[in-house]
Amino acid sequence: MTQRSAAEIRSLIRYAITMVALAVIVVWCAYEVREALLIIYVSAILAIGFSPIVRIIERQKLLPIGSARFPRWLAILILYVAILGTVALALFLTFPPLVQQGQALWDHAPEMFERGQQFLISKGWLHQHLTMSEAVAKAPGSGGDTVSKVAGAVANVAGGIFGIVTILILTFYILVDSANLRGSALRLFPRDKRGRVDAASREVTEKVSAWLGGQLLLAAVIGTTSAIGLWAIGVPFFYVLALISAVGEMIPVVGPIISAIPALAVAGTVSVQKVLFVLIFFVLQQQLENHILVPKIMSRQVGVSAVTVIVALLIGGSLAGIFGAILAIPTAAILQVVAAEVLRED
Repeated sequence: MTQRSAAEIRSLIRYAITMVALAVIVVWCAYEVREALLIIYVSAILAIGFSPIVRIIERQKLLPIGSARFPRWLAILILYVAILGTVALALFLTFPPLVQQGQALWDHAPEMFERGQQFLISKGWLHQHLTMSEAVAKAPGSGGDTVSKVAGAVANVAGGIFGIVTILILTFYILVDSANLRGSALRLFPRDKRGRVDAASREVTEKVSAWLGGQLLLAAVIGTTSAIGLWAIGVPFFYVLALISAVGEMIPVVGPIISAIPALAVAGTVSVQKVLFVLIFFVLQQQLENHILVPKIMSRQVGVSAVTVIVALLIGGSLAGIFGAILAIPTAAILQVVAAEVLRED
């Protein structure tokens, strides 16, 4: 081995060590700021998904007479007002009936508690009669750490609200400056590859926008079937509860479970039998949604296979919980486009 070859080998070893060290540092830094990176990624996904809608609003004439169009910032504000207005309307329609039904449930709680106890005692599953205060005192988590748990819950809610506001603001600025951001990203690639990268980015935009459309379609299906099912069972305020189910459908994994709780509470003010029927209805509905509707609708809208949808939801939920499940399908669509471009033969 010549002296030059030995020097080249040492240089290669130093380069490899340096690259590995840099990779470790980058991964460590990314892990330390993972919450901020998650907020940025969610904002980028929403900006990509909203961009076709913003472009449609931009193309509209600002006045019936003239050629002036909506400026981009105003188009984004119109979209935001429409989204937030819909949420505000849902809360306006939902809150008063829920307060009324919640009060009725609270008034009937002692009677329901006694009936439940008598049922458990008759089956031999409970051997001692308890008052409601005794049951609350013996419930898990009712000890001295209750205050800390409540404080932690309040902190989590406040953090969630702050995160949502940050995502909305960051999404707004990404949409406003999307042209410059797109151009800067394209300049990172060789000139002869920019056409393919630009085409792939447009395909990603279409898929993510289709994913948002699929989510709205799923929400409409779940809301409609919930209204019909709850009406057939005889649950009051079924239209409001159906609206809650539609909104909850936008949150994978826990959304449908949380949205079923108000329906069960309202059914509890009528009879225990209604609670059982509502529980069976929501279980059957979610089985249909998880195993048929989501794979079929998302595979048709986004263009990923049903197997990919199910696997992506499982992996995303395991890695990042609710956020991971929400972002699983658009992430799978993006990776599919990237993999197709990388593996495509020139």
